[in-house]
Amino acid sequence: MIEIAPRVSGPVVVVAVQDNQFVRAGDLLFEIDPRTYKASLDQARAQLDQTGDNVRALTKQVDSARAGVDVARASIQQAKSAIAQVDAAVVKYKAEYDRQQELLPKNATSKKAVERAQATYVISLEEKKAATAVLVQSEANLVKAQAALAEVQAKLGALGDENAQIRQAQAALDQAKLNLEFTQVRAPANGYVTNLRLSTGSHVVANQPALALVDTSSHWVDGYFKENVIARIKPGDRAVVILMTYPDRPIEGVVDSLGWGIYQQDGSTAGNLLPRVSPTFEWIRLAQRIPVRVRLLEVPEDIKLRIGTTCSVLVRTGTAAGRQDGSRASQAR
Repeated sequence: MIEIAPRVSGPVVVVAVQDNQFVRAGDLLFEIDPRTYKASLDQARAQLDQTGDNVRALTKQVDSARAGVDVARASIQQAKSAIAQVDAAVVKYKAEYDRQQELLPKNATSKKAVERAQATYVISLEEKKAATAVLVQSEANLVKAQAALAEVQAKLGALGDENAQIRQAQAALDQAKLNLEFTQVRAPANGYVTNLRLSTGSHVVANQPALALVDTSSHWVDGYFKENVIARIKPGDRAVVILMTYPDRPIEGVVDSLGWGIYQQDGSTAGNLLPRVSPTFEWIRLAQRIPVRVRLLEVPEDIKLRIGTTCSVLVRTGTAAGRQDGSRASQAR
């Protein structure tokens, strides 16, 4: 039995099946009011568009900030070139000033020429200070431009489809699409709708079973065999199943598996973690029964299998492939 639970919550607007109706995989079972989820889908689409606009705006800001970094670097190069030129002028004017000072005692120049050379040299020194200040300012501008670029890049994140904002908005859109699809609940397998209590106007809750579907491709039989014969039964043994509903129509089967444990009351843990032991104990006990799962090989079309009905199971021990230990039979009812 498959428990059909909706993936979203809401009022039921369509019930497309009737109780005990056969449905095929993909058939509509019921529909939840889709209007809320359509609105959520429209909102998610709008959010994705807005996020795309924001990302494009941030991309332009990154381009602008990167251009600012390039301008700052170019300014630094210009400032360095200016300092180099000023340094050359300082050396030149310093040499001329020294030469004029050497010529003055020899009366080979005038005092005014010395003063002129000195003034030119002092001016070159001031120009060097100004050029150095421009370089320092240009370097500071570069640091600011790089910081602004890093900040905008951090806000933008990765480019293209790898952008986190785009991926988040796209994921929200995908989820909204899924939620809208989930308003139509469809059969996951071929089977029969049973014990239908759902009706139009009912409110269903996400992940809470709303109806049951009997999967017609997954029937099996559990035969409960006594523990004193279970050792002779092996997976692969042939079996004969006789349904109480169809007592004259035996069905062939094969043992799929044997259970590995059953519940026993004596020795089970009590609330204080001590073993629970019944105060009375029969000295002669009936053999426990172990479940043996039998897979039906071929079921005639006119035989209708129903969950929970009763049958007898006859296992032909020793009939599994590769076994040669006889043909003794065990039976469970």
